[in-house]
Amino acid sequence: MANGGVCLSCSALVCALVFLTVDGDFVDITYVASAVAKGAVCLDGSPPAYHLARGFGSGVNSWLVHFEGGGWCSNVTTCLQRKRTRLGSSKQMAKQIAFSGILSNTPDYNPDFYNWNKVKVRYCDGSSFTGDVEKVDPATKLHYRGARVWQAVMDDLLAKGMNSANNVRNILVPGFADPHGKWHSCKHDIDQCPASQLQILQGFRDDFLKALKEQGTPSTRGLFINSCFVHCQSETQETWFASGSPMLETKTIADAVGDRFYERNPFQKIDCPYPCDSTCHNRIYDDPSEA
Repeated sequence: MANGGVCLSCSALVCALVFLTVDGDFVDITYVASAVAKGAVCLDGSPPAYHLARGFGSGVNSWLVHFEGGGWCSNVTTCLQRKRTRLGSSKQMAKQIAFSGILSNTPDYNPDFYNWNKVKVRYCDGSSFTGDVEKVDPATKLHYRGARVWQAVMDDLLAKGMNSANNVRNILVPGFADPHGKWHSCKHDIDQCPASQLQILQGFRDDFLKALKEQGTPSTRGLFINSCFVHCQSETQETWFASGSPMLETKTIADAVGDRFYERNPFQKIDCPYPCDSTCHNRIYDDPSEA
């Protein structure tokens, strides 16, 4: 994988990422102002944005790009609501954010990727960087341009050195599908899920493992699949690489990813079903947008 790449998606379909601000390195926001003329804009028409921490030393030509997630808006009403938040407007985004976990530049916290160029691409289009609708609704002023946002940000990063890189690396029961709120408590705190809902969640796990089995498990494939009720384990320091981080056998997530990428010791382990893993940092979600 030394000549391959890592691209971490934080969509809810893959891994919706959150982070802790402790032990983090604060990184300024970069607005891609030139993207506006190309129609590459957030839901509200503001320019796309990202945070870039420059690599150094042996990592100066290696890049790790993380795409922020945050669920989808599914209709005009929910997109209008999102338009007034950081998930729909770069005007609402923090000017600095803390890089921790796999984005940290401290070797004690991120031993394998600490000195790489690390990018967090902010998510503001409501459709996981996929929309490309030319027409703007004159009544709502909503822009559905996620695919253009993706392209504009990539073009900007390529111009800033990524072109010479040698390493470029709520979908669950949305509100409209749960009008009576039967899943509300379960989505925010797994301890509140009755047996019937836990069975449905375990069904997703079973389907995922079945799909993996059908693909085979070649020795070149790395697997670290735990059963923790939490998003974003790679970007949160306490779950990425710290004392007490989740483990499979004797490896943390950081250990397994680093060993896989650098071909030190490919790791393929699948956890037992929830709630058997005592190393998990299961999370209660206070903010509905995070669940």
